[in-house]
Amino acid sequence: MTSITQRIAGLFRIKANKALEKAEDPREVLDYSYEQQREMLQKVRRGVADVATSRKRVELQVSQLRQSAEKLQGQAEQALAAGREDLAREALTRRTAVAAQITDLEGRQGSLKDQEEKLTLAAQRLAAKVDAFRTRKETIKAAYTAAEAQTSITEAVTGIGEEMGDVGLAMQRAQDKTEQLQARAGALDELIASGVLEDATLPAGRDDIQAELERVTAGQDVEIELARMKAQLPASPAPAAVEGPDSPKGPSDQEAKS
Repeated sequence: MTSITQRIAGLFRIKANKALEKAEDPREVLDYSYEQQREMLQKVRRGVADVATSRKRVELQVSQLRQSAEKLQGQAEQALAAGREDLAREALTRRTAVAAQITDLEGRQGSLKDQEEKLTLAAQRLAAKVDAFRTRKETIKAAYTAAEAQTSITEAVTGIGEEMGDVGLAMQRAQDKTEQLQARAGALDELIASGVLEDATLPAGRDDIQAELERVTAGQDVEIELARMKAQLPASPAPAAVEGPDSPKGPSDQEAKS
């Protein structure tokens, strides 16, 4: 049962992959990838800005602590001059603690500076890659658009596209059906002429003998009508006799005139 389920799941994955591949537009995929890279670059740049902000904050803290240490140093000297050794000792104790804080912050400041430099270099490299990807993306998109247009034109001309293919198949089916009907009509005409089939439009009771008699009668009627038309034609004049050497001569033309 598990094997059948796995096979069905695999079949659905295959069908889904084919459907996605058919519906997928590479140009949209490239644009999406480019946007993802831009977002990543923005995150890196924000990281650089955050590190730089932290480093600057530490610098300000170190500067303030140094001012505090100088102030405590001055207070210790004043207290010692005034004979207040206890106050001088307290001021020097605080100054020592401030100096320890300054040392710790300076170490953190150096670490932040190194991190900022690394992130800045990474951002520069990533920006160069994103810009190169954008150029390559536009080139691929232009080539894909041109290939898609060329394919559409070629399919339209050759008729192998899906829509044109359907039109071509419909025309072929119509032509085949027309030829089939023409052949059937011709065959039926031959069968009727040979007497195998009867013409359903003729009156009932007609047979081949009757049809032959009607053809003969029709032929006789034609001959009778033709003879009648000849009899009604006017009689043509008889041709003049040709005079020979022995033929009796009639009066000359001069005598006839006189």
